[in-house]
Amino acid sequence: MFDRPESPGNRAVLVQLDFGSRGVAEQLAELQLLASSAGAETVAVVQGRRQSPDPALYAGSGKVEEIGVAANAGSADIVIFNHELSAAQQRNLERVLQRRVIDRTALILDIFALRAKSHEGKLQVELAQLEHLATRLVRGWTHLERQKGGIGLRGPGEKQLETDRRLLGNRVKLLKERLKQLEKQRRVRRRSRERSEVPMISLVGYTNAGKSTLFNALTKAGAYAANQLFATLDTTSRRVYLRDADNHVVVSDTVGFIRDLPHSVVAAFHATLEETANADLLLHVVDAASEDREAQIAVVNHVLEEIGAGDVPQILVWNKIDLTHGQPAIERDAYGKINRVLLSAHTGEGLDLLRAALASELFPSISADPADDAVAAHATDHPDRAST
Repeated sequence: MFDRPESPGNRAVLVQLDFGSRGVAEQLAELQLLASSAGAETVAVVQGRRQSPDPALYAGSGKVEEIGVAANAGSADIVIFNHELSAAQQRNLERVLQRRVIDRTALILDIFALRAKSHEGKLQVELAQLEHLATRLVRGWTHLERQKGGIGLRGPGEKQLETDRRLLGNRVKLLKERLKQLEKQRRVRRRSRERSEVPMISLVGYTNAGKSTLFNALTKAGAYAANQLFATLDTTSRRVYLRDADNHVVVSDTVGFIRDLPHSVVAAFHATLEETANADLLLHVVDAASEDREAQIAVVNHVLEEIGAGDVPQILVWNKIDLTHGQPAIERDAYGKINRVLLSAHTGEGLDLLRAALASELFPSISADPADDAVAAHATDHPDRAST
């Protein structure tokens, strides 16, 4: 056992284990950014290699001892695993380390709770948190296994744990009903847009790829944008004029995706993500400066398949070219179809190309104008032009 020293705040030890997968360094960097986004101060990072997770402690007794030493040395309050822990593993680790232990899913849900601003966003986050909690309600609740006692509570009764499960189930049911009502309202608004024949564009991409910065650059909306994971949680939509008053679209900024996105989050945000599945076009924003960008693209496409948006046409937007010394450009495939736009949402380079590309994609019947000349002037058939 490790005696827990007294220390206020959110001082954290981060744990990243390597089970033979690729990109461990990128996964650790992502964990550090997740922890920072949640308000944690990282006091130590513990890494290790294993063939497979330990059934009881996930990391094995020797590695857990190392974690405990690091936690004591840094007066840590919490230990964060960049993995999914079972309820038993989490309980065993807390018993040994004498500290709070959370896994990747709980960390992501905590950030979501910080970011949610709208009523619907808060309901979605609460639902995801409760459904995650339902799988591990026994953690730290062993004292509630005994029967209730006291006046009015004697006799057969029901265990406190069973009561809590029932109350939690009731709350989950209520939240789902409220979200279903909001989903109906969203469907009515969507039908109204469809009747007006206004094309719908959704910004999708890995978290922190620059979606909100691009959204603000296109719409002048002033949506919150920061160098944080999940800076955007609530969907925001704005009208964007591409050429004139008759050629406009509705652009929506959505929550970013991340590897190993918890299924409870995908389920809870079904109504919001449904906007993506019903879009006419997806702008898949990619952080061109990230060494892990190809893996991030694969993660986003996997989540899009999971939410039923895999068949929606998309254009890759290679963002942050100001960090890679790339040049703004439009790239087409062998058939002349636009498949990638290189730009910097931060500096504004290439935004004119994106607008022109959207106009030619969504309003192809309109006669050519100077914007088309901009597309032609910047077009390229070399897909490696933006490589870092």
